Amino acid sequence: MAAVSRRHARLYVTVDLVILTIREEGLHVLLVERGKEPYQGQLALPGGFLREGENLPDAARRELAEETGLDDARLHLEQVATYGEPGRDPRDHVVTVAYLAIAPRLPVPIAGSDARHARWEPVDRVDRLAFDHNDIFADALERARSKLEHSTLATVFCAETFTIGELRRVYEAVWGGPVDARNFNRKVTGTDGFVVPTGETRRSVPGRPAALYRAGPAKTLYPPMLRTNIGMDTD
Repeated sequence: MAAVSRRHARLYVTVDLVILTIREEGLHVLLVERGKEPYQGQLALPGGFLREGENLPDAARRELAEETGLDDARLHLEQVATYGEPGRDPRDHVVTVAYLAIAPRLPVPIAGSDARHARWEPVDRVDRLAFDHNDIFADALERARSKLEHSTLATVFCAETFTIGELRRVYEAVWGGPVDARNFNRKVTGTDGFVVPTGETRRSVPGRPAALYRAGPAKTLYPPMLRTNIGMDTD
């Protein structure tokens, strides 16, 4: 183990955002093209430096607006982890606090601040990002996938009202694979407080109209809806 100096470190703090939404039935993440060094021209997660007197959630919301033009009114925002490896930013010793943000049907972003372009990228096509953003992205994506097993977070990806089929497609997009429709319907409607029927229906394709639901009051799922068995559970 390398010796550590007894001098106090001079640190800068940033926030980085992993913003997820579903577009064309696939899970997408928002990326920006950096407009300045370091890593000019390379794709990165949106984010920036904490300002004096600013708390972390407010900094995350500000960066969201400045770099993308997105309104955070419907965003689910939660802190994922803190990254402080020396050398992760060539400018100085920079510690970043990463946030996971989720909202339904987010628009095409408008880049601003030090971002040259902003775009939605399918999560399975994310390649080399600037800084240590690949690690941050992977951790936040796994957080989202895991939370779908143990919480009602999937409803955040949906509009205010939705069908069970639309909710199932959220799971399929986030988990990256098919989910057994009959099993899923039984588990969702059988879990107290997961979804609440509105009493209305929607006809989107020829056939029987689908019942509409809204998010229920429950925050956790018990028993959990595990990725390993949702498509094969036959009990």
